[in-house]
Amino acid sequence: MSDINNFKDLKIWQTGMYIAEKCYFLTKIFPKDELYGMVQQIRRAAVSIPANIAEGYGRRSTAEYIRFLNIAQGSINELETHIILSSRVGLSKPTDIEFIISLLTQESRMIIALIKKLKK
Repeated sequence: MSDINNFKDLKIWQTGMYIAEKCYFLTKIFPKDELYGMVQQIRRAAVSIPANIAEGYGRRSTAEYIRFLNIAQGSINELETHIILSSRVGLSKPTDIEFIISLLTQESRMIIALIKKLKK
């Protein structure tokens, strides 16, 4: 088993960064008039996932860490909603979002498992 020296060693942070990267690529194809609408919402929610994981990792208590993991979980739900809506209104195709949604499901499961472990 590998050692965790900082937040960048966490699989949940790495996956969160990958999700954010994929969301940036997805939104590059959106129309320019969505730059301050859906593009901004998707990118902000996507970045919030690894950012809150990193911030929580650096906190002084387990309770604070769990609180930030819960915020990251909320960002997952928000991001999934924005991505689904982007497909429903024709900004992206269902095939464009399937992979991101599968990553979000995986990330959510990892966060829930980590929260359970930290509560023990």
